[in-house]
Amino acid sequence: MRYVHTMVRVSDLDESLDFWVNKFGLVETRRKEVPAGKFTLIFLAAPADETTSRETAAPELELTYNWDSDEKLETGRSWGHLAYRVDNIYETCQRLADAGVVINRPPRDGYMAFVKSPDNVSIELIQEGDALPAAEPWASMENIGDW
Repeated sequence: MRYVHTMVRVSDLDESLDFWVNKFGLVETRRKEVPAGKFTLIFLAAPADETTSRETAAPELELTYNWDSDEKLETGRSWGHLAYRVDNIYETCQRLADAGVVINRPPRDGYMAFVKSPDNVSIELIQEGDALPAAEPWASMENIGDW
């Protein structure tokens, strides 16, 4: 058995791709348009996982966009978050903040932060390796909202 992907529904495909690809930094690996079912599937990978084969690839994120849906997307109480390791948590959070992404839980400890996607999916950012030394402005930032 091998874990393959996590699927999240998105309400605005352009806004979601702007977040996940342009701001967050994932890479689109493939796309499937299904006119008969009126939906689009887009598979995304972390850049370090982009070139692996489908047989050995790390799990991907699948965005599912239903073309004619006006359904309000909500997260269930059993849903937690997605998690990604990053090379430098401070640089990653600064890049996201500069792109207009709210840092819901700043990396005060130099190790962990949380942000949310446009569809309210909570995303944990984890520093690769050991925690970085505490640094401002992150060390004294308060939480914003929930995650």
